Amino acid sequence: MTAEKSIGTPEQLRDPNYTPPLGKAIPLGIQHVLAMFVSNVTPAIIVAGAAGFGFGSNSPDFPQLLYLIQMSMLFAGIATLIQTVGVGPVGAKLPVVQGTSFAFIPIMIPLVAGKGVDGLAALFGGVLIGGLFHAVLGMFIGRIRFALPPLVTGLVVTMIGLALVKVGIDYAAGGVPARVQGLEEYGSLLNWSAALVVIIVTLALKFFTRGMMSVSAVLIGIVAGYIYSMFVGILPPASIATSFERASAFALPVPFKYGFEFSAAAIIGFCLMAFVSAVETVGDVSGITKGGSGREATDKEIAGATYADGFGTAIAGIFGGLPNTSFSQNVGLIAMTGVMSRHVVTIGAIFLIICGLIPKVGALIRTVPIEVLGGGVIVMFGMVVAAGVSMLSDVNWNRRNMVIFALAISVGLGLQLEPKAVQYLPDSIRILMTSGLLPAALIAIVLNLILPEELAGESTEEISGGMAGHDDDK
Repeated sequence: MTAEKSIGTPEQLRDPNYTPPLGKAIPLGIQHVLAMFVSNVTPAIIVAGAAGFGFGSNSPDFPQLLYLIQMSMLFAGIATLIQTVGVGPVGAKLPVVQGTSFAFIPIMIPLVAGKGVDGLAALFGGVLIGGLFHAVLGMFIGRIRFALPPLVTGLVVTMIGLALVKVGIDYAAGGVPARVQGLEEYGSLLNWSAALVVIIVTLALKFFTRGMMSVSAVLIGIVAGYIYSMFVGILPPASIATSFERASAFALPVPFKYGFEFSAAAIIGFCLMAFVSAVETVGDVSGITKGGSGREATDKEIAGATYADGFGTAIAGIFGGLPNTSFSQNVGLIAMTGVMSRHVVTIGAIFLIICGLIPKVGALIRTVPIEVLGGGVIVMFGMVVAAGVSMLSDVNWNRRNMVIFALAISVGLGLQLEPKAVQYLPDSIRILMTSGLLPAALIAIVLNLILPEELAGESTEEISGGMAGHDDDK
């Protein structure tokens, strides 16, 4: 969907305070929701799966899974509203769309793994404290950006994607419960066929259509996989009806529903990842002002966005919502439509809030077969890796930077693949180390700060040439 002349003049479209005619503003706002909807609810489903929640409509965990999905929608909407409307210095007052962050998943999975509801108290304690710490970063976010160049941020984003691709494959094959129980259908051609339908439809729409169809490709792909799964028997229609019957028509969030627990691993993990999320938000705000208005973001806008990021996460943690961050896909949508209006995104935020207050919406999402979700997740997490590689393309690959990258990714990925290598460490430290993400990020940040730039003398070509010469000597 592109901005038409009837929406407003070019000057109006570049103004964040301009409100397009309601008939145009509503579909534009809903388009923002469609672009982020699947990515927003997926982390809640992943965390529930890691905790060992049953996904069946008759499972005793059904209400808990439903609640996590509901909170993902509700607090994405509330956090977005804080960004667009603003509360004093909190909020960028720009069309910033907030949603549940993928970046924290490698931290959250070890915290809840196999613990069921019992693992959620520490998780949400970490979300609350980490959110408040994130908000504090707004006071000096501009002064810490030097410590996070593309070498560090690109590595971190790549590691996030690499940590998550296993989840996508596991889901496409049948999911954690099927794997743990050793069910024969795990990895079957039937399961994979549902995931492949999603992938094929998503790619076809993404590359051969334009406008809303292209923007909503993953969502439409999942809908296609959902319909396919009903035809082939993966999703019995009776289970859909049962889910709707068990879900109430309206429900309010419950403060501290899962209790509150201080966990060193959770608090340290969430606070460290807040740095990454804050820098991601800075990039998104800069992308919005550049793509929508052709200008750089002001310090006030960047600080306000960071405050809103943190407070939005902290409030979500109180009620059982996961960490929020700005969504990059919506930045591209603003550049594509040319509509900079924050009030358009406010409409989308209100739509999300309404969905979050109606558990039957969450019940419908819960009925999506894990194999279908796996197809969408494979595409989304692959794009996370691709985004990280794209960021790394801006790095000057001299000897110094290559050594930093090599050591960081070797230790981070190695500990993630072989967690028993640090099994004798205290539990809190072990959880942080086996996430892979945090050790990689810390190594990259520290080495980037302490290694002198003088070591950057040799270029990639010189290194390659030296290695070739060494081989010739042999």
